[in-house]
Amino acid sequence: MERRTIEPRPGWQQTVEEQGLIYPLTRYPDDSLRPYWDESAYYAFSLEEVEALEDVVEELHRMCLAAADHIVTANRFADLGITDPRVADTVAEAWRRRAELPSVYGRFDLRYDGSGPAKLLEYNADTPTSLVEAASPQWFWMEERFPGADQWNSLHERLVAAWKKQAALLPPGSPLYFAYSSDDELGEDLMTVAYLQETAEQAGLDTAWISMEEIGWDRLSGRFVDQQLRFIRSCFKLYPWEWLTTDRFADHVLDTLDNGGGTGTTLWIEPAWKMLLSNKALLAILWELYPGHPNLLPAYLDGPRELATTKGYVAKPLLGREGAGVTVHAPDTTGTAPVLREEACCYQELAPLPDFDGNRVVLGAWVVEDESAGLGIRESAGLVTDEYARFLPHVIL
Repeated sequence: MERRTIEPRPGWQQTVEEQGLIYPLTRYPDDSLRPYWDESAYYAFSLEEVEALEDVVEELHRMCLAAADHIVTANRFADLGITDPRVADTVAEAWRRRAELPSVYGRFDLRYDGSGPAKLLEYNADTPTSLVEAASPQWFWMEERFPGADQWNSLHERLVAAWKKQAALLPPGSPLYFAYSSDDELGEDLMTVAYLQETAEQAGLDTAWISMEEIGWDRLSGRFVDQQLRFIRSCFKLYPWEWLTTDRFADHVLDTLDNGGGTGTTLWIEPAWKMLLSNKALLAILWELYPGHPNLLPAYLDGPRELATTKGYVAKPLLGREGAGVTVHAPDTTGTAPVLREEACCYQELAPLPDFDGNRVVLGAWVVEDESAGLGIRESAGLVTDEYARFLPHVIL
């Protein structure tokens, strides 16, 4: 794994925008615009490296599924902050019927520097973004800059194949709706949903487009409807389950949920059992089930324990996106007891991101269904990968 500088292509911004990345720039607090898509450098991997990382990702995915099963069978929903018995029952039933509930994709964030084992930082299993740039613009960048080379990137074909396979699980007589929140100001959620809809259409599915805010509730029929009052039988939503089960329509969601087996009226994708994997408490449960695993970092729910004085730790809220609420704590050898956060957190060992010439890098490794499918790389200036991170392409040489 090497970071190499390269001259950006003339007109790169227009090029990537035409390829679906309509947010190639990021606005900073000083009101300046700087590249989010950054092709002034790229990362080069060997084929052996990528094959080893693929194996790691698929093993981590299997471990996460085993941890999800443990949470359900041991009734550990409270550790995830799921205290509403109805929501817990819904998630448990979804898990038991998971063979009937379509699950499309997820993204593992890994710490890796080209030497030593990759370490799991977190699993974005419900509403992962940065999909468009990973699947499309970086592939075309590689074809233009490195003809004949390869890339860890089978995202597009695997997504199309997944929709084809899962079409039989969707309720008949209605299109598959694709929904995003209109509160998304950057357009990232919008384009992620649009891209996923495109892959579903290429798989032969009948699709429709809607924002979450446009979904209506028909009191007479007791069903969710679109703007033309058509029933919404199935819907892919880039809208977290923790919002869906707590906003003012939550009771309607639970009352009409198709949770496998054809019961209810609306089948939501990703399914409710993804709440087991998109929660940072998963990291602590993984460490409990697989202590000392080379691809895991020590993590706890009751406090940092020995990490406070040895390695240091990162406190992560159980739910959140793009580093929101994450705090970093260096080891303290003064004997002062660590101050725990008021909100429920996962306390994970501090493993500073690899530093390549002042750029701190995290690997976003994708799975589609249960298989490794691709890689997206983000860089940041600080210890936490946040909304100011940059996306860099990669190539296998």
